[in-house]
Amino acid sequence: MTVSTQKIGLFYGSTTCYTEMAAEKIQQRLDELMGCSCVELFNIKDASLTKTAQFDILIFGISTWDFGELQEDWESSWQDIASLNLTGKTVAIFGLGDQQGYGDWFQDAVGMLHDQLAVLDCEFVGYWPNQGYEFSQSKALTEDGEFFVGLSLDDENQFDLSEQRIDQWCQQIQAELAALGHI
Repeated sequence: MTVSTQKIGLFYGSTTCYTEMAAEKIQQRLDELMGCSCVELFNIKDASLTKTAQFDILIFGISTWDFGELQEDWESSWQDIASLNLTGKTVAIFGLGDQQGYGDWFQDAVGMLHDQLAVLDCEFVGYWPNQGYEFSQSKALTEDGEFFVGLSLDDENQFDLSEQRIDQWCQQIQAELAALGHI
């Protein structure tokens, strides 16, 4: 168990509470792994993204709606992303989507958020293998198509896998942060 002095800001938007529940599980698991209360949660409906300035490590949670659309709270804050100073910060993303009902747009919001953040000179951790999913297309895939640019959850069709995926991803995040010297 590592004791971290780094605080992690976890910012999420949630309409149906599934992203919020995933954020809470990620907070709990990372706190357990790091041996402290390191992760601070922010629902972007109630908290400005300017609070990201308080953290060197950030996690963003977003869900994809309908035909590749942003979750409403993220849509309302979308223009604020470009003005964030993320230079030198470490960022991870997780998202929720429906691979069967919207397989042509699975996790698109994760990919769109990644693209918005990538131009802000931050470093990404937490890319996630795309094995175990059935979808047609996704804006969240890396260029080689082997990974999602963040943890991909499908509580609609694979709820039974979410807990295990969150646990594995949190262990991966902890290992990547340790390798970067952040914990």
